[in-house]
Amino acid sequence: MTLLSRAPTAVDLPAFLPVVLVIDGDAGSRGALRCALEGAGYAVHEAGNAQIGLAKAAQHRPGAIILDFGLPDLTGLETLRRLREWSQVPVLVLSPFSEEDTRVAGLDAGADDFLTRPYGNKEFLARMRALLRRARPPPGDGTARFGSVEVNAKLRQVTKQGRQVRLTAREFALLHLLMEYPNQVLTHRQILCVLWGPKAETQTHYLRIFMLRLRRKLEDQPDAPRFLQTEAGVGYRLVADPELK
Repeated sequence: MTLLSRAPTAVDLPAFLPVVLVIDGDAGSRGALRCALEGAGYAVHEAGNAQIGLAKAAQHRPGAIILDFGLPDLTGLETLRRLREWSQVPVLVLSPFSEEDTRVAGLDAGADDFLTRPYGNKEFLARMRALLRRARPPPGDGTARFGSVEVNAKLRQVTKQGRQVRLTAREFALLHLLMEYPNQVLTHRQILCVLWGPKAETQTHYLRIFMLRLRRKLEDQPDAPRFLQTEAGVGYRLVADPELK
């Protein structure tokens, strides 16, 4: 099995999706949402109330949050307000209430989109894709920095403290993929699918080898990495700013 010999392109990237946190007080509803999301390739964390949901949002830094307004401890509006005090993660609100005032209040409190129950899975997943497209930052000049490392994606050049670091095509492909979604967890499945292909989704030893190589070349302390971090049991993230974690 062979890695792609180039960094992922814009054509490749939509095939992989970030981690989603589902905050819903109903276990059956959470199960249905997990089933739909995992079937579409997402990794999912769950929370049964607002307090646990806010804690998991801080811990896991998901790429998006699905928030049900029928929570047992806090109202949906209060949950949104608390979340928006420190995070701009995209939020899709689910609610049994279709009144315009409810939707307006949710959007004013910081929701990015609002979906009224009942709804179909196709519409739900389409809303998720649209939410993530809007949240993705615009392309820059091809240069990214973290710590003393500078990466020029267009020239495929990497320097650390001003000195060139030689990466193999495989190592650069992994680094470039992580750079496309800074501070977000990319699951093992997502990375493997993009870099190795869909038949390699269980071959996590490939990732461990290449992540170890990247850490040895780019981290000051490879055994205690600041930037190329592991989300235990889930995947990896590039922490562009360690203070954000």
